[in-house]
Amino acid sequence: MKKALITGITGQDGSYLAEFLLEKGYKVSGIVRRSSTETCERIEGIADQITLRQADLLDQLSLIEVIREEEPDEIYNLAAQSFVPTSWSQPVLTGEFTGLGVTKVLEGIRLVNPKIRMYQASSSEMFGKVQETPQTETTRFYPRSPYGVAKVYGHWITINYRESYDIYACSGILFNHESPRRGREFVTRKVTEAVAKIKFGLQDKVKLGNLTAKRDWGFAGDYVKAMWLMLQQDEPDDFVIATGKTHTVQYLVETAFSCVDLNWEDHVEFDKAFERPAEVDLLIGDCSKAKKKLGWEPEVNFEELIQMMVEADLKRLQKGGK
Repeated sequence: MKKALITGITGQDGSYLAEFLLEKGYKVSGIVRRSSTETCERIEGIADQITLRQADLLDQLSLIEVIREEEPDEIYNLAAQSFVPTSWSQPVLTGEFTGLGVTKVLEGIRLVNPKIRMYQASSSEMFGKVQETPQTETTRFYPRSPYGVAKVYGHWITINYRESYDIYACSGILFNHESPRRGREFVTRKVTEAVAKIKFGLQDKVKLGNLTAKRDWGFAGDYVKAMWLMLQQDEPDDFVIATGKTHTVQYLVETAFSCVDLNWEDHVEFDKAFERPAEVDLLIGDCSKAKKKLGWEPEVNFEELIQMMVEADLKRLQKGGK
């Protein structure tokens, strides 16, 4: 039985990945930070099948101890301060978690067992002010937020350890991926939950920023399969994971409101407070390398994804908001 250790297991990607690996017959353990409040609702359904260990990306010794005791074959580093707007108000913390935290995981592998295979969650935000369209594995990075900058550091330190210490370490450059488990602060979930609340008469308006920004949105459940596939190859490599299709925030809004037969223009208000200091206008990925080498491609299209999210939020509200 293979063993996997997941940082960020309580997040959207971590929960989908844990379920996927359990189906593959893995023994799964996850790292959680010490907290006075529980935030494990995404993994409630598999809580009795996984092991949770307390450690912190800012605490090198705690990571080394967990890696030594769990003896994983694979480590998936999904933990980060991952909300771009927060990275502007907490840039130092974002750099420590999202950048230096990667180094601490790699150091743990190097010191405990260099044979462990590692997946690093890189991000399309590294492309920022895009230098070519679509973006590929060789597109030059131009991050436009502290989060994007920290992800670039995490990406390059992963390559550095791979080349310097012969560690099997891969980076998945994942474009935006969403699901009913997405955090409420992200625009897709903010919109789908607002649509559900408006449908039930619990609110009337939703405030948004730039409606013309374009993103390549996919389904998180599809993307975690790519993470696993990267660690099953003979040689480590980096891959763009994306749908290859882009949509504006306005189209996201239109699609979500159409799921409940409402006119979005009656309920959406522009609020400058939600604009970024430096906007990323267009992200669209070319995943042809992943299709060719991994045999991976997305299965859920954008409209299906948004309908899935709206329906999940409607059901959640009907059950009392859980």
